[in-house]
Amino acid sequence: MNALRVTGGRVLRPDGSVTVADVTIDSDAGRILAVGDDAAPGAGDAPAAPDETLDAEGSLVIPGLVNAHTHAAMTLLRGYADDKPLDAWLREDIWPAEAELTDDDIEAGAALGALEMIRSGTTAFADMYFAMDRVAEVVDRAALRARLGHGVVTVGKGEADARADVEESLAVARELDGAADGRIRTAFMPHSLTTVGEELLREGVAAAREAGVPVHLHANETVDEVDPIVDERGERPVAYAADLDALGPEDFFAHGVHLDDAEIDRLADAGTAVVHCPASNMKLASGMAPVQRLREAGVTVALGTDGAASNNDLDVFDEMRDAAMLGKLAADDAAAVPAEAVVEMATAAGADALGLPGGRIEPGAAADLAVVDLDAPHLTPVHDPVSHLAYAARGSDVRHTVCAGEVLMRDREVLTLDADAVQERAAEAAADLVDRVDQ
Repeated sequence: MNALRVTGGRVLRPDGSVTVADVTIDSDAGRILAVGDDAAPGAGDAPAAPDETLDAEGSLVIPGLVNAHTHAAMTLLRGYADDKPLDAWLREDIWPAEAELTDDDIEAGAALGALEMIRSGTTAFADMYFAMDRVAEVVDRAALRARLGHGVVTVGKGEADARADVEESLAVARELDGAADGRIRTAFMPHSLTTVGEELLREGVAAAREAGVPVHLHANETVDEVDPIVDERGERPVAYAADLDALGPEDFFAHGVHLDDAEIDRLADAGTAVVHCPASNMKLASGMAPVQRLREAGVTVALGTDGAASNNDLDVFDEMRDAAMLGKLAADDAAAVPAEAVVEMATAAGADALGLPGGRIEPGAAADLAVVDLDAPHLTPVHDPVSHLAYAARGSDVRHTVCAGEVLMRDREVLTLDADAVQERAAEAAADLVDRVDQ
């Protein structure tokens, strides 16, 4: 057994407490053997001399962050089209640019996204986009975890192309599940309930159920995504999803901004998770998700950045701060969505929503963690480290990142990707893409 020990830090435990402890990891199994004196059942004695150590002195050891909804390759469109409402932004800028994307572009953008996430302490993410075989190669090289799916849009397409889009999403879900030594899982990912026709959506969900993969889609993001369903069907989107059999305990929906009380209760009863994307929702003026009400109802609420074109970064620390601030405003209550809640949303709840290991530092858990350096002016003094995670920490404060027992970043140097090469390639791909769009 090869052992890794994270030494000298304070550790964020699953109950929210913070204790000084070393974390000992079985690097081969990708599991935590012990936290301080607490050992995993059947783990035996932790090795006295580990093969590798990470210094966490003056730092906080936290579960690896989970970005539960993004479009990683959209890093190529960061800052490309800003300050527009969602529908115009998509139709006038994003969809025309995406029509020009090549598989090479998507790989370059996904690699840039993976690099950004590793540097900011994210160890797992959910990605809805295209050319997912190339994205899977990036996940494998970067040594991250991911829940991947091909995003389906059938509006504006002929019958053959629309059906082929659904079939590609299902093929990706079947063929990539378990890739990268099991670190990749998959889902059937129709873009939304309004951008995929009912017949194909119903067929796709049925096939996903047969294949045993979850469903992930955008839901209730804007009023314009709710009203057409109400007008045409006489029911709200969550009821429509239930009619399609797309509302299950392994499914997860992005955004959930415009949910009424009945929909929230229905999500809670179904066990379907909601991924809150506060920065994107604010930037696109989509609205304020009822996060406090969702949590009170028992809905699992995770955090996502959405794509870098509508955020404009993939830093989950930013999302924690935004979620806490926006949650208080939405609830008109300064006590709503407190620090410990958003930290849970970014870690354990994110892992639970995606059905991936991680999210907790405890014996037997997946060895996915980040070490946050507290030695900075904006993190001094440390009255409450959990408060700092929610309100003051930044992705650039992350010192080490570990996923499945492998060190992805040590002392801010990413080890699994060539940072300079990734950034250079992505910048070139983005420039070429914009040139093609403008022709």
